[in-house]
Amino acid sequence: MHCVGVVGATGYTGSELIRLLSGHPQAQITALVSRSEVGKPIHRLLSHLHGLTLPTLSAFDPDTLAAQCDLVFLAGETGFAMEHAPALLRRGLKVIDLSADFRLKDPALFVDWYGQAHISAEWLAEAIYGLPELTPTDAYKNAQLIANPGCYPTAAGLALAPLMQWGVAEPDSIIIDAKSGVSGAGRSRVSVEYLFTELDENFRAYGVDRHRHTPEIEQTLQVFSKCPVRVRFTPHLAPMTRGILCTAYARLRKPVSAETLHAHYAAFYRDQPFVVVRPLGEYPATREVCGSNRCDIGLTVDTRTQTAVVISVIDNLVKGAAGQAIQNMNLLLGLPQTTGLPTAGISP
Repeated sequence: MHCVGVVGATGYTGSELIRLLSGHPQAQITALVSRSEVGKPIHRLLSHLHGLTLPTLSAFDPDTLAAQCDLVFLAGETGFAMEHAPALLRRGLKVIDLSADFRLKDPALFVDWYGQAHISAEWLAEAIYGLPELTPTDAYKNAQLIANPGCYPTAAGLALAPLMQWGVAEPDSIIIDAKSGVSGAGRSRVSVEYLFTELDENFRAYGVDRHRHTPEIEQTLQVFSKCPVRVRFTPHLAPMTRGILCTAYARLRKPVSAETLHAHYAAFYRDQPFVVVRPLGEYPATREVCGSNRCDIGLTVDTRTQTAVVISVIDNLVKGAAGQAIQNMNLLLGLPQTTGLPTAGISP
């Protein structure tokens, strides 16, 4: 049994980590950390966790966490991990960071897109970017720090990596049109635009000129294209709680049939238990993966414009955050990657 801690336990991602870890056969939650709710039982704040035996919320203290845990999930906002993860790592803990702090390998990119200097840049080279279907298993063997990918980069990376690896797409032609449920904004977000009356019966784009996930998507795809990649990424906020639907377009360098493209995707993901390549002509919907750690993919080729069209769906709080973090934990600890994770979605 592995002892794990969750820092940032009261947010959407933190609470989803607790829900999923509570059913994990080889993990025990031994520490829950909150900056503002110290000393409270977590079920007083998150009633859906009633009935679980969980530690009382405590303050962040590296020595206490080192005494209680083998591994710690950091589910705080951007900036927290780069300040506090090194103290945990120096004490021998394994760390999985769910923020953006260690995802970008180039600290200059972090400054450019996040508007602040990276104060732990020496750890960027040590961090493993943990998108398990696209990260070599050997990379986990001696790893101590895992950067859990963002939700949009997960959906986009899984949709496009096989195409980029094949080399048939123009690397400067990629357009990504993605829609997310409002839980992606986090539990602490308080502003008029996130009120029910603003969200209900509404649908809008945001971050149109510049979204922080753009360089992360490009970094992922460049690993497979072996050349610079530039994407046009536009996210949208949909009036739903969970889910991401990503529609990706790429211009093809040569004629490719939908059947050939589908066969390539099926072979690429053949041994990946959490990726389902749907039959030709079948396109996934967000509800079909809700509550699961799956990414479902549907695709076709527009022969008139020689454009590949790939649609991927994930639950942004599971495969896009907490579930993927546990998948990374399993690989880090030498467990089967499916351990304790739901493959089936919730319906209706």
